[in-house]
Amino acid sequence: MPALLEGKTALVFGVANDRSIAWSIARQMHAHGAKVELSYASEPLRRRIEPLAAQIGSRFVMECDLTDDAAIANLFADAEREIGTIDILVHAVAYADRAELQGRFSDTSRAGFALAMDVSVYSLVAIARAALPLMNPGASIVTLTYYGGQKVAPNYNVMGVAKAALESATRYLAADLGPQGVRVNAISAGPIRTLSAQAVTGFRTAAAKAESVSPLRRSVDADDVANAAVWLSSDMARNVTGDVLFVDAGYNIMAGGMDADPGAATQT
Repeated sequence: MPALLEGKTALVFGVANDRSIAWSIARQMHAHGAKVELSYASEPLRRRIEPLAAQIGSRFVMECDLTDDAAIANLFADAEREIGTIDILVHAVAYADRAELQGRFSDTSRAGFALAMDVSVYSLVAIARAALPLMNPGASIVTLTYYGGQKVAPNYNVMGVAKAALESATRYLAADLGPQGVRVNAISAGPIRTLSAQAVTGFRTAAAKAESVSPLRRSVDADDVANAAVWLSSDMARNVTGDVLFVDAGYNIMAGGMDADPGAATQT
């Protein structure tokens, strides 16, 4: 397999543990020849992240609170000194209070709404702006979304609204940064059993349904998403920007609630 990212430098936000989608992306980018550096959300995660960073030779491993503009500025100042320029920026960051991921969306609190939008959406805008002076022509920004941003997913609630905003932000950033040669895309992954996914009430049921209904009749895993991120960040996708790429075994093309057996579906 050719090394699609040979000579490129990637900065990955959002690795929390060895089951994170962000970690799979970091591993696959490293396997394809990229120099991969990591940023994590808070000090308690350091003991998990440092051993992972060692596995892929990351030397820049820095905490950054993405709700703090000063912290973001400090991180990119350090990155400029220690990394230099950047070819790939991966935004695998999202958060909503667990209490907001159950019950009725209309019961979302003002504070919960603001927090989900800040962490899950504005953080992409903030790091894209801060990274831009360091990004080489042809650079790629990749973020992660979910189909619950386009259709209603039970209990996804405020996170679905945040993902809708994230997908819109992807398009606006692509338009803004395109003249400087920077591409911005999102990957919409099928249900993947990460620790954060478990916070969504009914996740297991939703994952089982997706597997039974999707055209390929299978689930996806973090490496599937990572492979797509590698391609989007490579020169093979040099004219792809502002898009949402579905990696969900085709689940998004199916009418909601359709039986796994196409012959069993009826129309009146």
